[in-house]
Amino acid sequence: MSAEAGPVSAPDGFESRVVHVGDLDLHCLLAGVGESVVFLHGLGSCAEDWLPQLDYLRGRYRVIACDLRGHGRSSKPRGPYSIERFAADVAVVLREVAAGPAHVVGLSLGGMVAFQLAVDAPALVRSLVIVNSGPAVPAATFRQRLPLHIRVAYARVLGLRAMAKAIGKRIFPKPDQAEIMRAFVERLAANDKRCYLASLRAIFAGWSVAGRLGQIRCPVLVVASDQDYTPVALKEAYASSIANARVVVFADARHALPMEKPLEFNEALAAFLASARATAGERGVEAALSGEAS
Repeated sequence: MSAEAGPVSAPDGFESRVVHVGDLDLHCLLAGVGESVVFLHGLGSCAEDWLPQLDYLRGRYRVIACDLRGHGRSSKPRGPYSIERFAADVAVVLREVAAGPAHVVGLSLGGMVAFQLAVDAPALVRSLVIVNSGPAVPAATFRQRLPLHIRVAYARVLGLRAMAKAIGKRIFPKPDQAEIMRAFVERLAANDKRCYLASLRAIFAGWSVAGRLGQIRCPVLVVASDQDYTPVALKEAYASSIANARVVVFADARHALPMEKPLEFNEALAAFLASARATAGERGVEAALSGEAS
């Protein structure tokens, strides 16, 4: 497994790199120096969703955003996919291109992958930022699996572009959001339908790390939009099971918060990262003093 410069272009100021995971190629965008901050996108999207955050932080951190398998410019192997597999892929990326443990930021599907990574490879995770996501997706009943069936039918009958437009109108309803909705639609419509559906099934496969939340010891910021698909109360409930977690709620906001309100989100993210760095420094001092006393 190795990382090498990729043949694809990157936005100005960013490096494009390909990380090999077996016979799979994962595409990443990188910039900056310092502690690593890794960004994980949502279902059907790609690393470029995070450009406002990458650009905002690259003067202070080493920022990394990767396309999950089946997404963006990464390889598109046949399924089945799983959250565990996505997380194992990201672990390889962190070992190859991140200097030390990373702050991991995940939206929706990316938040699930971040949770899985935190419990499977805690030494790779310095802190977590979970955006409009959770540690489990109940799928035991037909009602719980209904969103899966609706999207599968929509994608197969009407196609990804029509589905993307329907989703876009819901999460970007305001007239002044027309441009970000257009970008969202184009990215989702560009997906390989087979890979999109395999990723969707991975979400609704009964995945859960809810019983392992007590294992997470790093600082955690749970970011919730007041008009997300799932209520704030559910996010507050699971956050209460994590030792070092806090919740921040954004008003008049929907699922794709980092795209919808990038300035406000970036400020909250930067403040949390600074506090996580301070906490890590305090723990290092405590550990050193403890060693001297022993």
